[in-house]
This record gives sequence, structure tokens and C-alpha cells, in this order.
Amino acid sequence: MTSDNPTSQKELCLVLLGKRGAGKSTTGNTILGREAFLPQQPGSHDSQGSEKQCATVAGRQVTVVETPDWLGSELPLEERMRHISSCLALSAPGPQAFLLCVPLETPPHRALQHLAVLETLLGPGAVRDHTLVLFTHTEQLGLGLEEQMSSLTPELLELVESCGGRYHGLETGGGGEEGEEKRRRRRRRRVEELMEKVEEMLRESGEERYSCALYLQVEERVRGRQRELVRETRGGETPLDEEPDEEEMEIVREEAERSVGDLDIDLESLPSPSPSPSPSSPSPWSVQGWWEWLLGWLRAVPGLVGAEALLGSVVGLVVGGPVGGMLGATVRSLATEVGRRKTPNTAASKKHR
Repeated sequence: MTSDNPTSQKELCLVLLGKRGAGKSTTGNTILGREAFLPQQPGSHDSQGSEKQCATVAGRQVTVVETPDWLGSELPLEERMRHISSCLALSAPGPQAFLLCVPLETPPHRALQHLAVLETLLGPGAVRDHTLVLFTHTEQLGLGLEEQMSSLTPELLELVESCGGRYHGLETGGGGEEGEEKRRRRRRRRVEELMEKVEEMLRESGEERYSCALYLQVEERVRGRQRELVRETRGGETPLDEEPDEEEMEIVREEAERSVGDLDIDLESLPSPSPSPSPSSPSPWSVQGWWEWLLGWLRAVPGLVGAEALLGSVVGLVVGGPVGGMLGATVRSLATEVGRRKTPNTAASKKHR
């Protein structure tokens, strides 16, 4: 791996990972500041492979590689191979960062699987030192992302910790009644903050980009294909042992990346996709999720009898506002009822001893 210590990156290559519907296309468009990627239509098939687009962002030349869902259960092995090969070819000789797109309103089951595949494919350093969790659809939050981090589920905490504790949030949907210009400025500010976090990640890793044996193999194949294309452009007059100049190589780089072909990857060694949790499972960020958690707590902790008022107050403070007050009162009533029903049962059991 390279070991340069950059102070500021003028060129950044970012690979967007995540399941279908995670907001990768809109995230790429938000980062680049233009409609570069077309969102996939519901019900369509992941058959197009990865796509690369570039733009100047906050003084940097930024390349974004959008990838299909590598773990789509409907994908045959040969198509999954093509997707992975395409992603690696478009991001060779190695990206500065992998951005794992995770919608806040869905469980992170598939995102954890993506990390497992990435680590198996490219090595633990790809996840540990060069991956950042990018929460999407943050416009749906009532509070800012940082305020919500204290209430993350254990699964989301595990996800963030696996990536060195690095995370960021981007608005990838509508902004309600807020003015378009104000929303646009806020999004650009968040994108600039993301670029700074990527650069900070690179400084901490001491590497200019992520590289590994597989990326070196991909880059060698891409450059070999570039030489072939340059010779074809010259009409085959270039001697095989003569190295084309870099300007000629750069002209055919994009075509070479698209025509590298499938890599020699043992897909059987990669973690297999497993079923996602039932869609009926409530989101950990929803009121229903909080409610079921509280019900479980009431059932699991016998010592709650006599603590009804305290529990209701805690719930009211956590949720806040009028909704918190109502929910706290409901929890108090429910805890009182649990205590009332528990008391006779306890007395009866003592009588039979």
C-alpha cells in the first residue's frame, strides 16, 4: 500500500456502496452538485454495473463511483462478478474512500453484510481505515444527526464502530417548505464537511488511497488494455516494447476501464447474502420502535412496580414536547396496571408455599 501523508487532496475518488434504495444515486448527485446519476426505478433489475461521474467540488476534482447492490439475492454469480469487477476497474488504482450509504429509517442488516464482503474482498484495512458510514435521507430527522447519535441501536453502533467511528449525514430528499436556495447552501456545506472528513481519514491512515493486491491486479489489467487501445489508435505501428506516453494513455483510460472484463475472484469465499429482517419489524427510529422497546422492558423487569412515575417521567423527557408528555402518561398508566396485576399473583404464590 502507498504511504504518502497528504495534507490536502486535490483529487478524490469515492465509491458508493449500499443496498438498493439506500440513496446512492441521489447521494452521488448531491456530492457532485448535478444530476449525474439516474435513480433506479422500483422493480428494475441491477444489470447496468457500476457508473463513474466526475465534477469539481470545493476546489477538488472528485470522482464518484456508484455501485449496484452486490448482495442482491436475485443476482446470479456471474452478474455479481461483473458488478464487482466493474467497481474495481472504475476505482483503480484505489479510491480514497468507500462511502457506505445507510438510510436512517431501515435496519442496518444489509449494510453490515456489505462491510463483511468488502473486508473479505479487499482486506480489513478497506473497512477499518477507508470506509465512512454515510447516513442518507437525514432530512427526515426532527433533530440533527449528531443529536440522534445518542439513541443509535446496537446494530447501528456496531456499523459505525466497524468503520473507525466515522460517519456523516446528507440530505438526499426534499426539504419540506424550506426555500430551495437555503436548502442548496446547507447541502453544499454538508458536502464540504464530508470532503474534509475524507481527507482527515486519509491523514490518519497515512495513505494517499486504499490499495491492495486485487487493486494492483486490476490496475495492471487496465493499463495493459490502455496500451492495446493506443496501439490500435496508431494503426498498430507502435512496437510492443514501446511504452505510450501518459497523455495518450489517459485519453483511452475510460474505455479501458469499461472493457477490462471479469476478474479472477472466488465469489464462493465471500459472505453469502442472508435474508433481511422482516419488513414488519419497526424502525428503531420510529415511535412504534420506542413503544415496543418500552413494552419489552416492562415485561422483563419485575422491579418496575412502584417506579411508574419515574419511568413515565423518563419517557417524557426522552421524547420531549407534547408527544412526550402524552407518551409518558400512557407509560405511567401501563406500568401501574402491570403492578396492580402482579401484586395479587405474588400474594397468591406466597399463600401456596
